Amino acid sequence: MDVYAADVEQKMQRFFGWLSEKDRRRYAAVEAAKLGHGGVEDIAQVLACDPQTMRQGLRALEEEEEAAAGRLRTKGGDARRSPSPSRPWKRTSAPCCRSAPLAIPCAKACCGPT
Repeated sequence: MDVYAADVEQKMQRFFGWLSEKDRRRYAAVEAAKLGHGGVEDIAQVLACDPQTMRQGLRALEEEEEAAAGRLRTKGGDARRSPSPSRPWKRTSAPCCRSAPLAIPCAKACCGPT
């Protein structure tokens, strides 16, 4: 039984190939759920995937969002990481190189030409 038109099936297969394994399970499960009874077998044939994989995706989609939210990565990497230390060589309080010698000569007028 042809559920979708041939061009739609090709687009579904192409999109399916772009997804990660976890997202493939979920996408296949959503498509199967849209078809209702017999949808798992139909989508398994269209997407060439195991029906058991889709059933696993259906179970994952039925989980509560709160349980799934705890497994998501935080934006920007490790949010618990402490900020980088300030640069110890940066001297902001010294008005001139005469009061605090620097590795690079001062270009201020009070110190003379460099």
